Amino acid sequence: MTSERRAIALNAACSKIGSGATPRGGKESYKGGRTALIRSQNVYNEGFVRGGLVYISDEQASELRNVIVEPGDVLLNITGDSVARCCIVDSSILPARVNQHVAIVRAERDVLDARYLRYLLVQPLMQAHLLSLASAGATRNALTKGMLESLVIEVPPLPEQRAIAHVLGTLDDKIELNRKMSETLEELARTLFKSWFVDFDPVHAKAAGKKPFGMDDATAALFPDSFEDSELGPIPRGWRVAALGELTSMLTRGRAPSYSDEGLLILNQKCIRNGRVSFDKARRTEADSGRWDDRALAVGDVLVNSTGVGTLGRVAQVTWLPEPASFDTHVTALRAADNVDPTFFGVGQLMKERVYEALGEGSTGQTELSRGRIAAELVVVPPEIVQRRFGEVVGPFRERSSQTERESLTLAELRDTLLPKLLSGELRVPLDVTHAPTSKSEQLGLFGDH
Repeated sequence: MTSERRAIALNAACSKIGSGATPRGGKESYKGGRTALIRSQNVYNEGFVRGGLVYISDEQASELRNVIVEPGDVLLNITGDSVARCCIVDSSILPARVNQHVAIVRAERDVLDARYLRYLLVQPLMQAHLLSLASAGATRNALTKGMLESLVIEVPPLPEQRAIAHVLGTLDDKIELNRKMSETLEELARTLFKSWFVDFDPVHAKAAGKKPFGMDDATAALFPDSFEDSELGPIPRGWRVAALGELTSMLTRGRAPSYSDEGLLILNQKCIRNGRVSFDKARRTEADSGRWDDRALAVGDVLVNSTGVGTLGRVAQVTWLPEPASFDTHVTALRAADNVDPTFFGVGQLMKERVYEALGEGSTGQTELSRGRIAAELVVVPPEIVQRRFGEVVGPFRERSSQTERESLTLAELRDTLLPKLLSGELRVPLDVTHAPTSKSEQLGLFGDH
């Protein structure tokens, strides 16, 4: 059996291709309401990102009624540095509109499967083609409506589109499930940190003559039953306030690399998002003469984005390393001192993102977070035995979170390997497939060559 693939213009396979607008008055005019306004920062090849989502009033939404987003719509960034990024809308945020930097590409359901279209648009060859088109005109990258309408795509019959999308989509669904699980586990760690070291709940309970909620007697015994004054206000008796720099054995910015296709893995500010390190955003440099040895990353290190607007202050902790790695000049790395528990240190830093963002200095386009300002930040420091107990309680959560991230990276590599082979027809998926395999051996047994 062979696939009957045909080449068609995108306009012939879609019922809508078009972008929206920003309400009059620009970003300051977002009045809030029940309608989301999707912007380029919400659209990534990895999926829809809710962070930074803004809302507009019913009146503003009515002015954008020609760009009502429907379930299953493919969203494509069409201007700026994020041009060509693409995803399917998260239906849970509807009703929604798009601004002028995002195009709705709505597939004709009897011709083109929306999920298949999204995979077609994010595959490397198509991404390169879209970027080439976008850079062909003026100084600012842009994809015009005409470019998109005349874009030629090759598609197999609809049942095969759906089968391919099902296989790739199930892998993506597992990756998304892992992401949500990891987020839940990390939130548990942050919640406990806040209870113990910010709100001081166990100390308040003991001061009131009560047993700390959900805490065994041995752990409760580690906490005092009264407070004392400090420069940060009342803190548990026997604890102390210290500058963050005192708790570190390393606090340094990275180096400027000469990037290459091979060599040492270099993390950058794009690698730090949502409290996690994304190794797939890293680049490489030729390692020479031990130049990077004094900035070699270790598990437990904390990374802080230290330049830029919008990303300044983002924090992530290195919970595992796929290979030796370092970091560039846009990132500051902090390593806990020997007498500081790395889990206590890391979770505490993850809760300081907004603090670090506010500490940035400089002009609007050149905001920077200096090492000195990070080092001078005051923190409450409990005795080491309390820190270690926190690490013992939270450690299993964070280890499970790290495991899911490693699994997701493997699944993403498998998906990215299969993607061009399936879309080109080099591999064919059975049309009656009911599940997507999650191991490489199972995957290889599923497909047949043409």
